[in-house]
Amino acid sequence: MEATSLVSLSAISSEDLWELLETAKHLKSEHRAGIRHEVLAGKALAMIFQKPSLRTRVSFETGMGQLGGHAIYLGPEDIKLGKRETTEDIALNLSRYVDGIMARVFEHRTIAELAEHASVPVINGLCDTYHPCQGLADLLTIWEKKRRFEGLTLTFIGDGNNVAHSLINGCAKVGMSFRIACPVGFEPNAEIVDAAREVGGRIEIGHDPREAAAGADVVYTDVWVSMGQEDSAASKQNAFDGFTIDEEVLGVAKRDAIVLHCLPAHYDEEITYEASRSPGSAIFDQAENRLHAQKAVMALLMA
Repeated sequence: MEATSLVSLSAISSEDLWELLETAKHLKSEHRAGIRHEVLAGKALAMIFQKPSLRTRVSFETGMGQLGGHAIYLGPEDIKLGKRETTEDIALNLSRYVDGIMARVFEHRTIAELAEHASVPVINGLCDTYHPCQGLADLLTIWEKKRRFEGLTLTFIGDGNNVAHSLINGCAKVGMSFRIACPVGFEPNAEIVDAAREVGGRIEIGHDPREAAAGADVVYTDVWVSMGQEDSAASKQNAFDGFTIDEEVLGVAKRDAIVLHCLPAHYDEEITYEASRSPGSAIFDQAENRLHAQKAVMALLMA
């Protein structure tokens, strides 16, 4: 893998993306067969969390253990990133102690600063602009279920947020079409869309969930209000009225369409419970694939 960090899917090549997916698929198969790959034996990952998380913490910590290394949890009160000490100094200090840094933060510039100043690989565990590890897990899930990307259409119904941005980046690199249906004013970042289109991405932006879901191979959603945006909850609830994935929306997608949600889910808001448990749902396969995708990232960057 040519990249030295994973800041976003747009910042790595298509070749690197495919290497990550193939490695994740291999590691998953070997893990299920009981074969251990301790490629990170004796190595340590610092995990910086400005936001708490179930999937991110457990999947990275478990993944490091399965690869023979160990992870160190640094919560919001442990280092107070950028407040008690500058992000630059934290990156320089951690680089003397550990072999990799994963950070789940609010602002993308924090990830960019860590990657700029650290001498070890930096992995973006989530920021306000991108969620590349989630995007990798999503692509792995689709590849497992559909055996291909070319010719497929992924429809995202909801906010043009960090998850949508990473899906836009990922779809452009693997040849999958991306559609989004969102309320007016909640479109994905125009610069990210334009950059993906420049490398061949097929991206459609609309405002009608049923129109966007028509004929889709994958139907995806995320929470309307992300962590740290609680002050906007009431206004978003009104703006997103009618953007719930339910059986009616799924009824216009392809009969074998898969349903994805990066979790946590707020049932009867962005998705109904019934839709989340429909025959095409791959939500918990997708959640499991965070582990395997992130093991691939760590193995290729830190070994």
